[in-house]
Amino acid sequence: MNDLPNNLKYAKTHEWVQVENDNIVRVGITDFAQQELGDLVYIELPELGSKVTAQQQCAVVESVKTASDLFSPVSGTVVAVNDAVIDEPEQVNDNAYGTWLFCIKADDLNELEALMDTETYQQMIEE
Repeated sequence: MNDLPNNLKYAKTHEWVQVENDNIVRVGITDFAQQELGDLVYIELPELGSKVTAQQQCAVVESVKTASDLFSPVSGTVVAVNDAVIDEPEQVNDNAYGTWLFCIKADDLNELEALMDTETYQQMIEE
């Protein structure tokens, strides 16, 4: 298993979250998730400007093996999407923690307290 970045928070549904300035939350999928999925062939991202709710399905990744829903880690508004991964979803396979999928301007950063730290997520994926 690759070393998990300590500066991120993790969802039970295998999204990683990086908090940035101005209540912006950058979201991607974990290395564990991309390994389980296999080679990604398609990514559907949320629409720019759309409102999302914490734990709401808001995006989809498809691999040669299966499709998987992605869930918003916080409630807020989608303020950026990584269009490059739509054309080249394999970027996520190549560098899961260096390839973000979308950003949300969070309504309430306290919702991040429901997410796991690195150690807790590592324990979960080892079980």
